[in-house]
Amino acid sequence: MTVPTHEPVDVLSFPFPLCFLEILLITLSLSLFFQQQEDDELRLPSDLTDIYHPMEVDSLDSQTKTANTVKNQSVEDPLSSSFTWKIENFSRLNTRRHHSDVFVVGGYKWRILIFPKGNNVNDLSVYLVVADSASLPYGWKRYAQFSLVVINQIHNKYSIRKDTYHQFNAGESDWGFTSFMPLAEVYDLSRGYLVNDTLIVEAEVGICQIVDNRAYDSKKETGYVGLKNQGATCYMNSLLQTLYHIPYFRKAVYHIPTTENDMPSGSIPLALQSLFYKLQYSDSSVATKELTKSFGWDTQDSFMQHDVQELNRVLCEKLEDKMKGTVVEDTIQKLFAGHHMNYIECINVDYKSTRKESFCDLQLDVKGCRNVYASFDKYVEVERLEGDNKHRSEQYGLQEAKKGVLFIDFPPVLQLQLKRFEYDFMQDTMGKINDRYEFPLHLDLDRDDGKYLSPEADRSVRNLYMLHSVLVHSGGVHGGHYYVYIRPTLSDQWYKFDDERVTKEDMKKALEEQYGGEELPRTKPGFYNTPKLTKNSNAYMLVYIRESDQEKIICNVDEKDIADHIRERLKKEKEEKEHKKKEKAEADLYTNIKVARDDDLAEHIGKDIYFDLVDHDKVRSFRIQKQTIFSVFMEEVAREFGIPVQFQRFWLWAKRQNQTYRPNHPLTILEETQSVGRLKEISDKVNSAELMLFLEVELGLDLEPIALPCKTKEDILLFFKHYDPEKEKLRYAGKLLVKSAVKPIEILSQLNEMAGYAADEEINLYEEVRFEPSVMCEPIDKESTFQDSQLVSGDIICFQKSFPDESANQYRYPDVPSFLEYVHNRQVVHFRSLENPKEDDFCLEMAKLYTYDDVVERVAQKLGLDDPSTIRLTSHNCYTLQPKPQPVKYRGVNHLSDMLLHNNQVSDILYYEVLDIPLPELQCLKTLTVAFHHAATKEECQVVSHTIMMPKQSTVGDVINDLKTKVELSHPDAELRLLQVFHHKIYKVLQPSDKIENINDQYLTLRAEEIPEEEKNLGPNDCLIHAYHFSSERTQNQTNIRNFGDPFFLLIHEGETLAEIKVRIQRKLQVPDEDFAKWKFAFLSLGRPEYLQDSAILSSRFQRKGMYGAWEQYLGLDHNDNVPKRANAVDQKRHTGEKSVKIYN
Repeated sequence: MTVPTHEPVDVLSFPFPLCFLEILLITLSLSLFFQQQEDDELRLPSDLTDIYHPMEVDSLDSQTKTANTVKNQSVEDPLSSSFTWKIENFSRLNTRRHHSDVFVVGGYKWRILIFPKGNNVNDLSVYLVVADSASLPYGWKRYAQFSLVVINQIHNKYSIRKDTYHQFNAGESDWGFTSFMPLAEVYDLSRGYLVNDTLIVEAEVGICQIVDNRAYDSKKETGYVGLKNQGATCYMNSLLQTLYHIPYFRKAVYHIPTTENDMPSGSIPLALQSLFYKLQYSDSSVATKELTKSFGWDTQDSFMQHDVQELNRVLCEKLEDKMKGTVVEDTIQKLFAGHHMNYIECINVDYKSTRKESFCDLQLDVKGCRNVYASFDKYVEVERLEGDNKHRSEQYGLQEAKKGVLFIDFPPVLQLQLKRFEYDFMQDTMGKINDRYEFPLHLDLDRDDGKYLSPEADRSVRNLYMLHSVLVHSGGVHGGHYYVYIRPTLSDQWYKFDDERVTKEDMKKALEEQYGGEELPRTKPGFYNTPKLTKNSNAYMLVYIRESDQEKIICNVDEKDIADHIRERLKKEKEEKEHKKKEKAEADLYTNIKVARDDDLAEHIGKDIYFDLVDHDKVRSFRIQKQTIFSVFMEEVAREFGIPVQFQRFWLWAKRQNQTYRPNHPLTILEETQSVGRLKEISDKVNSAELMLFLEVELGLDLEPIALPCKTKEDILLFFKHYDPEKEKLRYAGKLLVKSAVKPIEILSQLNEMAGYAADEEINLYEEVRFEPSVMCEPIDKESTFQDSQLVSGDIICFQKSFPDESANQYRYPDVPSFLEYVHNRQVVHFRSLENPKEDDFCLEMAKLYTYDDVVERVAQKLGLDDPSTIRLTSHNCYTLQPKPQPVKYRGVNHLSDMLLHNNQVSDILYYEVLDIPLPELQCLKTLTVAFHHAATKEECQVVSHTIMMPKQSTVGDVINDLKTKVELSHPDAELRLLQVFHHKIYKVLQPSDKIENINDQYLTLRAEEIPEEEKNLGPNDCLIHAYHFSSERTQNQTNIRNFGDPFFLLIHEGETLAEIKVRIQRKLQVPDEDFAKWKFAFLSLGRPEYLQDSAILSSRFQRKGMYGAWEQYLGLDHNDNVPKRANAVDQKRHTGEKSVKIYN
């Protein structure tokens, strides 16, 4: 018996947004988990389990006594409590099983069960048991998380504790550990578990009350509503709730000018106004699809989790832009912008430089900081610039100096972004910091005589802040879940906004429990929560509001602030929603009756449909109370269609086994006296929500309704379609009530009349049997009776003119079966240029069974191309709504239908591109883009890109030989090498024998360069090292490294100093003396710089690993880079699995 090794999964607060598939996977995982745990957390084995009754206590030896105490037991029966069981005379227990007294937790009765001699093992076995399971009602179940503890009575810290959870039910009413601890340890008196022959066992039990979110009403319980999650938008929902509950911000959004002609899906301000209005006045959770559409996002963006801090910046930048030139211009700056001063002050000379910068949020270190104040201390910490790191001033040259940051002013709303995600240089990956980090309810940034403030700060402004919201990230670096705690009015009442669910919470929940660090023991354990583990749920973003600005920020926002057109638009939306809600509520009282007529069949067949008879979604629908007698409904039909009741005959539709849907039998007089609801029940064999009817009407010569012929048992109602092969058109011709004993030849004149043919025209008849999964349309023998041909009411007969065999060849589809086969397999395909994948270029009607060659030939004809093989096609991804990453291979699919299929979904979109060479040839080639670095030119001009296309079996040596014919070499015998560069670092030097088909050039840059003569003849003590450009930025006492520019190899000799090497580097890179004097040089290993003196001997630092040195070490050239750093800084911060946030509109 071993301790369970599986970490319990918190289904109720799972760190990823759950779709149906994820829930299914979790369910399966838990099922497997429980199966695996049965060996460890085991019910009693069937061969050892006797039936025991509630309150049963096994008899003990007369000398055995038990003492039981219940702690934390109260009248209210708390959801968690602990029970201590002192088992005296333990070694003299002679029973196989031994139960404790009954104790109550959460209103449920429990007992502890032990096997003093082990449950078929040499270990003490301990279980938790539902005491009254035999008397509980059928289907009972309860969830519990519990701990079983054997107390060490000498040293409590050595007590044995095991935690688990279980759903108890009639089949599994006990759960625990068969091998809790070795019996040898129990009976070893020196261990301290058995003292005075007394063993103490404790049970800590927590009951989880499962909350039904569907029954929970956030508005009713809290006065607030949540936001619906689109798939992975919890991060956005948390931010939107935070911004919405800053009333000054909400009021400003309402005052951005919008018009009634704007559409929310195309206007960010209007979409946000609409969202805020619904949050303010709706009674249920609000959808965010309009807002994300206004961002220009598609479905893929909604299922991709982004960083909330980045979204905050991007959204506010967009709103700031939208507010320009309006009455709310500069609102973002007024609310969120503060200013700090970066300064460098020389120590030995009178020189100081300052630079004022604005900020809309502050990034605070978590690692190494106990709380927010420690982070601010670190933020303004003074850095000494000395030694190799001296400051160079234009007037005084290199000088020792102090460098730091001080704040000029803080904004009314202070947003603090906590750096929970940082790059781990040792692991070479991003990691989440779950350290405990405290933040106060009141934040005083004037503390210690204003040590965070610059001399020019306005000291009359009191920088005392009140905590407004705590945005939490639960999960790890690869994903998680966001929610937010907010106190909207800055009162003592906090609320938790977790997507659709809003709950009231206390201050401890919002503050202390979001500090992070180790999970503290809970007084009320929740289901699947594991105590005493590192918490992965912790504060990620804090919003404070300055106390002196409270009245201005927490202002009143009412309907006067909202434009009339917004209120009207949303009022209509609400009315429509209420109407649909009312209809849904009344659905049990009403039945929808759909009535199809000849007019509908004539309208639909050959246009909207070809198979069966009618599109039921497009026929007249009546909403009728279920208790209405059908004959009363017939009167309403008479009024609607102008057909007297006595001229109406209704047929019920029926779904056949071959999946066709046909009129089956007419309503009898008795059925017409029944209620609509009863008829619906009779016809509900197809599980349809509506009652489907066909109205049979007979028209006279004046096209007015006349009396219908009486229908006998021998009569069948047949429907007829006429096909014209010349026009390739199929249309509805009419219906006939005929005797089943009649032969088709007897009604040919009537069919000719329907078609407008001469009475003696020779025609062929076919029965339309089915159309799925394949078309079945069979010839009808005109000399056999309808009964012999097995034709019944509702059957469809298609007819056409007869043609001699030689005449049939002039038509594409000469008969009904061939035409229906064509219709069944045809597909209208929307073709889009791969260069412009958002818009259709043209549409072509094709057959699903078209081969690859058929498809490209039709596309080539449309584009006026002679060679179809130059067309390359790419399929459509139905989820991302984008082209698939890889194109369709030449003749790589059998049919058009295969090209359009994506994960069991059928698309009607294909992308095309026109190639310079035929695709079969191209597929045998590998295209490489190689950047050639000329040896004798300046760095800014040295790179020229070349596209090389060669057979896939070619080698790197072949590429180099081809490249030599295209570039200017320094001399005819120059040798080239090909290397891969990734993030401005040399990743690999490719060998001449390497196959080019194995080269990954999708993410890595290919670079070719001449091999310098000095590198061809390396001495025994010479080595090549990697040299990379980088810039270092010291923020909050941490050095951030960013590589840029072109990396290169550098030859170093044994004993050579850095000063000597610098001369060669300057000459190689042709850097002017004035600029080169500012460069610093460092030895970097695992991303950590060690700055070097000119006297440093480099050969002693670098390992000799192969010709090209150790990849993890390099000589860093630290100097300024002119490329903007802002976007890169964001990328460095973003943790694994997230893409950059973009708002396109």
